[in-house]
Amino acid sequence: MKQCILTGVSPFTLHPSKDRHCPQCSGARRADWLDSTCELLVPGVTYFQVVFTLPEELSALALGNRRKIYNLLFQSAWEALRGQIAKEQGFEAAAAMVLHTWNQKLDAHAHVHALVPGGGPSLDPLRPGWIKSRKRRGKPSSASYLVDAKELRKRYRDVVLKGLRQLREKGKLKLEGDFRALQDQAGWDEWLSRFEHKTWVSFIQGPPNEHCRPEHVAKYLARYMTGGPISDRRLISHQDGKVQFWARVGNQTGGGDGRAAPYTLSGMEFVRRWSMHILPKGFTKSRRYGGYSNHHRKRYLQACIALLPEEETPIPVAEEQATLEGLVEELIPQCPHCGEMMELVRSSFKPTWGEVMSSNYCPRWYQDG
Repeated sequence: MKQCILTGVSPFTLHPSKDRHCPQCSGARRADWLDSTCELLVPGVTYFQVVFTLPEELSALALGNRRKIYNLLFQSAWEALRGQIAKEQGFEAAAAMVLHTWNQKLDAHAHVHALVPGGGPSLDPLRPGWIKSRKRRGKPSSASYLVDAKELRKRYRDVVLKGLRQLREKGKLKLEGDFRALQDQAGWDEWLSRFEHKTWVSFIQGPPNEHCRPEHVAKYLARYMTGGPISDRRLISHQDGKVQFWARVGNQTGGGDGRAAPYTLSGMEFVRRWSMHILPKGFTKSRRYGGYSNHHRKRYLQACIALLPEEETPIPVAEEQATLEGLVEELIPQCPHCGEMMELVRSSFKPTWGEVMSSNYCPRWYQDG
């Protein structure tokens, strides 16, 4: 690892703000979240990533009702997931969810990613044991299977629409600006009916190959725990009042087809879109449900380990450690000149205002007062 010295850089450039929206702070929080999430993973279990997305119009409505609608998104995703797993598979569900509110172009695009085990303790007390998710109707599939994706979308849609009606009936929705017409009951009913027969976007992704581990999905989600909607590495330039950055292109479910192309916005529009994704103060964007909740986690994990078949092979500890080390390497900043990882030579903590005002650096106007 080379040691680089940067010249001409403001001493405040790397000063930690400790804000979760800052792209250069909170790396330790991401590592801690990944570490605690990996502790939930049981060897021998197949894990799925399930994504629940709000339609574009509801994402726009959420901008004026962030806390209420983002909470509804979490609750609806979990209720739909738990209900469909119980109905179709009959085992106790669990999920670790993370909220994202943006797409690659920084538009409002509210959705949650869920890490879900494909098996669990039976919900039937008369038939206890471990149940592994599998397709029970139609042609058997060799691919990993959790639940019927179409049925899950319908259940999720119905739960969200029911929740929206309840929020409006209780007067907890702000309907202003472009949504002022929805204050009228007839206008509200007509607008909401548009979503009742619309196909909502949600998808279930199993392991793409036998070498993919659940730690890889957790590592992907950890990247979005803090840092805001865009990382520094995606920024290309800021010239003549315009900001250019890389964005994925294509219409593939899940965020484009993997190709990236330059995308340009005016500086004002870039700041406006970035600011749309500032969460309400104290809002929790990572939540755990069911067997992963604080109340049930210990019992649930003990039951999973006790009920799993003995022939299942555990995940090598060395591989899990390598995954964690890989995240740590990503969090180390790179030198903009040579590209090598930078080495921390010295650090200092920000003094409190009380320390500043009682030191020799206290402003004269304060001393005179």
